[in-house]
Amino acid sequence: MKVYLSADIEGTAGVTMWDQVERGKPDFQEAREQMTAEVAAACEGLLDGGATEVWVQDAHATTINIIASRLPERTRLIRGWSGHPFFMLQALDETFGAIALVGYHSRAGGGGNPLEHTMSTNLAEVRINDRPASEFLVHAYAAELLRVPVVFLSGDEALCREVASVNPAIGTAAVLSGIGNSTVSLHPAAAVRAIKEGARKALSGDLGRCRVALPERFVVDLSFRKQQIAYKSSFYPGSTLTGPTTVRFIAEGYYDVLRMFLFALYL
Repeated sequence: MKVYLSADIEGTAGVTMWDQVERGKPDFQEAREQMTAEVAAACEGLLDGGATEVWVQDAHATTINIIASRLPERTRLIRGWSGHPFFMLQALDETFGAIALVGYHSRAGGGGNPLEHTMSTNLAEVRINDRPASEFLVHAYAAELLRVPVVFLSGDEALCREVASVNPAIGTAAVLSGIGNSTVSLHPAAAVRAIKEGARKALSGDLGRCRVALPERFVVDLSFRKQQIAYKSSFYPGSTLTGPTTVRFIAEGYYDVLRMFLFALYL
């Protein structure tokens, strides 16, 4: 079975400040090392659990974060942004049997991580059918377009609670919790062990139980931090400016939502 692994960094053990996640900043190297260790552990767990190969998407910012030589040999590494509307799952197709998300973080406006955001730091909140949405939910819905289940996620405690509320069959490993502008993290080695074991267990049993049902219709409300970005985004077809910093988009299909995100979220 091929497994797709999408990796972010803000849900990595010990990561707390923006300087840790920005390439070129002095504190980035330590966060990069731990991100790599957690991704490698997840790959090892998935391979031990029955995966034949793991495709890893380095899905944070520049996409040059993971130290490739430290991954198991039965992996492929995806870098760069292709421009596909699947974003952090950009190379996903029907040949994959499962998805793992590593280093993911709480949603914008959720209060679970000092670095929380959804898709863009330009957004204060994203709601899909009035449900506050994280990057997990955005991509779990994308995966369901291809009927590929998300079977495992690691990240902060608040996000793991959200995952359980969406589908408790999805395995999780919480490696940190956010308190205001601070975090409390597992020891780096303990985080690596928890992720490896969680990923291994995630491939057992009926993976179909981990699928996330798609709504029949989508009403998406975007709250931007700046009015000029909301104004620009309101011109995307199907979008309406509902307030100085808020935009509503209505669609019958989720692929249309992803396409709107691709073109409307960024200046």
